[in-house]
Amino acid sequence: MANVVVVGSQWGDEGKGKIVDWLSERADIVVRFQGGHNAGHTLVIDGVVYKLSLLPSGVVRQGKMSVIGNGVVFDPHAFVAEVDRLAEQGLSITPERLKIAENTALILSVHGELDRIREEKASKGTKIGTTGRGIGPAYEDKVGRRAIRVMDLANSETLPAKIDRLLAHHNPLRRGLGVAEVQPETLLAELKSVAGRILPFMDRVWKILDAKRRAGERILFEGAQGTLLDIDHGTYPFVTSSNTVAGQAATGSGLGPSAIDYVLGITKAYTTRVGEGPFPTEQQNEVGRFLGEKGHEFGTVTGRQRRCGWFDAVLVRQAVAVNGITGIALTKLDVLDGLETIKVCTGYRLDGELIDYLPASQGAQARAEPVYESLEGWSGSTAGARTWNDLPAQAVKYVRHIEELIGAPVALLSTSPERDDTILVTDPFQD
Repeated sequence: MANVVVVGSQWGDEGKGKIVDWLSERADIVVRFQGGHNAGHTLVIDGVVYKLSLLPSGVVRQGKMSVIGNGVVFDPHAFVAEVDRLAEQGLSITPERLKIAENTALILSVHGELDRIREEKASKGTKIGTTGRGIGPAYEDKVGRRAIRVMDLANSETLPAKIDRLLAHHNPLRRGLGVAEVQPETLLAELKSVAGRILPFMDRVWKILDAKRRAGERILFEGAQGTLLDIDHGTYPFVTSSNTVAGQAATGSGLGPSAIDYVLGITKAYTTRVGEGPFPTEQQNEVGRFLGEKGHEFGTVTGRQRRCGWFDAVLVRQAVAVNGITGIALTKLDVLDGLETIKVCTGYRLDGELIDYLPASQGAQARAEPVYESLEGWSGSTAGARTWNDLPAQAVKYVRHIEELIGAPVALLSTSPERDDTILVTDPFQD
């Protein structure tokens, strides 16, 4: 039995929620391994829409264990709010169904405030496009070895000293930014107010996962954001604050790399991006508007309108290599229905030279010009198709050509937001 990692192969928003939910029916355990509550997943189950930001997608499935791994930064207030919201929809999140790694770093109110203040004060062209939820500052504190972790909530004797250490860093920053300092007792009260809701879920996650793996249970590792937002391999500095690539599934859960058997790259049939940063194939024209309106391209978490453009095979091919992607799940093919001509980026022209990769330099990324190949569109509908025979011939040709360009096969093809409107080519759990 295979253990599967799901990652986004573009800038996020590729439709991971539906695919993870579809796969979670075949899995025994679903693990979130990085990011925070800045990642939005929309699930539609039996006509009910669930919007998740922090919780693993497996929580909507009875009989599945869900895990928040140590690679996540965890906002306790967002967690409580999300659990309560799901309870109103009839979903009970219990400690038997959900485990939170004891060594997971917390996102505190000071992190969110710092995140928003920095973004507000940033000059035009230097704004990152952060969601302002404190993800970056929380990761900074984790790397700086001053983070407060879930396990610290259980130790009232050592918690005050940890708060003092944290504020010894944050209060000088706040003074420099012209905002009031945070008093230790205020932060202590904040943590005590949520500790009782968090601690019942705390557990030794690495040990649980190791036992489950040895018992032959199927583990699904769920990533957030996308490869091009990775702190190392993305369009830096317009990236998130964590590693979003498949290798992080091991580090962010406490299992070794040998536990990963299959890497599924979720790939949109066109390209979108939220916020600032380079986007070589962006279409600020009628095509971009068509894709945005038909694809309902608005962020689950922020509600921000996504920038839209043609499929960029260069970027996805690079993501295939960086993640070791075994196969892709191609989503939103139906959004392209009705276009007479569809363009695909096959390379870039940089300072007169043709290249087949995205350069790492911010300046070079801005100068890279897409080289397009034009393909014939289709007039028929792909929406709701569940077999290859249901697809127009030109749509099949488009999919096959994408496989050739990116160097990875299509394992699943999604043709609508409904979970059953999926064409299965290869089951990642049985590969």
